[in-house]
Amino acid sequence: MSTDSKRTEEPAQDRTVILNRMDAFLHRHEMFYLYLRTLRCWITLGPAEARKRYDDYVNMNHPHSYRGYRVAGEEKWRQRNTVWDGNVLFSLMVPVCGTVPAARLRETVRSVLNQTYEKWELCIADGGPEQSETGRYCRKMARKDPRIWYQHMEGNPGFSDVCNACLSMAKGEYLAFLSPKDLLHPSALFETAKAIDLQSADFIYTDEAIFSQKLKDVRRFLFKPDYSPDLLRSCNYIGHLSVFSRGLMEKAGDGYSPDPETDRDYDLVLRLTENAHSVVHIPKELYYQRIGGGSERGNGFSYPDGAKNAVSAYLKRTGMTGEVLDAAVPGTCRVRYRIIGSPRVSIVIPNMDHPEDLRKCVDSIRKKTTWQNWEIIIVENNSSRDEIFRYYQEITGSDPRIRVVRWDKEFNFSAVCNYGVSFATGEYVLLLNNDTEVITPGWLEEMLMFAQRGDVGAVGCMLYYPDDTVQHAGVIIGTGIAAGHAFRGFPRGAEGYMSRLAVAQNVSAVTGACMMISRKVYDEVSGLDESFRVGLNDVDFCLRIRGKGYFIVFTPFAELYHFESKSRGLDEEGRNRERFETEAAHFREKWQAFRGKGDPYYNPNLTLRREDYSIRDEDEKEGVWGMRMEYAGLA
Repeated sequence: MSTDSKRTEEPAQDRTVILNRMDAFLHRHEMFYLYLRTLRCWITLGPAEARKRYDDYVNMNHPHSYRGYRVAGEEKWRQRNTVWDGNVLFSLMVPVCGTVPAARLRETVRSVLNQTYEKWELCIADGGPEQSETGRYCRKMARKDPRIWYQHMEGNPGFSDVCNACLSMAKGEYLAFLSPKDLLHPSALFETAKAIDLQSADFIYTDEAIFSQKLKDVRRFLFKPDYSPDLLRSCNYIGHLSVFSRGLMEKAGDGYSPDPETDRDYDLVLRLTENAHSVVHIPKELYYQRIGGGSERGNGFSYPDGAKNAVSAYLKRTGMTGEVLDAAVPGTCRVRYRIIGSPRVSIVIPNMDHPEDLRKCVDSIRKKTTWQNWEIIIVENNSSRDEIFRYYQEITGSDPRIRVVRWDKEFNFSAVCNYGVSFATGEYVLLLNNDTEVITPGWLEEMLMFAQRGDVGAVGCMLYYPDDTVQHAGVIIGTGIAAGHAFRGFPRGAEGYMSRLAVAQNVSAVTGACMMISRKVYDEVSGLDESFRVGLNDVDFCLRIRGKGYFIVFTPFAELYHFESKSRGLDEEGRNRERFETEAAHFREKWQAFRGKGDPYYNPNLTLRREDYSIRDEDEKEGVWGMRMEYAGLA
């Protein structure tokens, strides 16, 4: 090898070694990762490609790392130069109670100064010591920027007093509270202004990230559903960032409640949303909540008594009669609405053979159910075993509330259920599979109290496999071939993501294996669609109910076992698989628009590949997920 050629190779070898060492360093020192990665691209690929990769990298990691806190240069320029028709003024209110480290407040103020939407004012009410470092910093910033207002309060005021002082300072058309230790994403106000302009929103909330002392130490993301009033009555899932119109605040009453026994943040959210005409959820983590000092849950939930008092006051204001109890997770509630009268529930059970399963199901209803005004209508569909007919004679002869009607045509679950309902005499219908077993004695009451509400169309319950793992906790539209059961396989008693296995909430659909509907609503939507012979008829049914303006409710407080598919086999092989895929294709075509927008009760940042509410995979960009992300503005 010549000397000249050796001199040509050595720099390349040295460069390779340097780049390899740089990569190793980057993995050890994550805080420099973004900057040094960009520098590396700049050196090896040139400025244009480096700029592109920087933007792609930031966008790809948003919202799953602290790097998503930044806005790339071109996007920042676009946001700063966008003018909305409304172009509202935001009043960001920071109540300072006690001693707040000035360094923390500086970070909070800096996050406001970095907003790409610049029409805002910052209202700081300080109830701490007058000569504190925090107070001096606030006075300095107020002199420096005319958009910052500062008021020191005398006499050791309480939290509500300081918050109400912030409200009295605010002049904006839209208001938001900001904790003096938390941070706003630079695009927070831009995205909120967009929701106001495009959706006429008067109450807006966003997803959030929970971090420890440093922004890179993100502990968890709170990826929330769209507005779910029943979930909100169970816990303050809305949390931060909450932005609301001045008019809505005026309707809600006199600012923060002075009652120290009530969770005042929760109380305010309930008062605001009960009067809102357009509640909009932005599925981006635009608020960064700092935790510390032993607070590691980061749920946004409050202390139990404070939560119960807030919900109890809400029920009283809205004329809803019920009792508010503690749920399993601290800070969450269980509302027991009062059942009006003693309405009859008609339990419709399709059946073909399987006398052992049916006996277990019917015996559990007769022996465990505390609600006594019920009837059972068994729809006999082409059974061949003598044992089942003997059992029919036994139960109808011993209990006048049980009847057997015959369906002699071929099996079609939708048609069988519709036929059974035609014999029902009750005001409420409960569709029930024959391979279920009651666990909770008050299961009918738990479902009936929701079904009685005029805004509720259907109610589902918690179903377990025989091994005490979750089989059904509501339906997620878009998982699997068409839809899937939330939290399937989780252990009984698990809390679930954001405690959603432990509280009542709104969902897009519930399973027909155990579903309660008022007879009025059943007839209004003309029952189950018989073009879905076996699968997805329940999901289609619920979506049609939602199309009429009703809510679907899932409650974990009515529990049953479900020995799933024992009576007709699994849908995973042979002709059953082919049939299910045909029905799934029919469902996808019928509900293409809904699926494109995505399940409103399942955040688009969560995966559609599993049913465990885990964060979406990096490569999950095609198909339904891609449609959802584009609709949500996350693509």
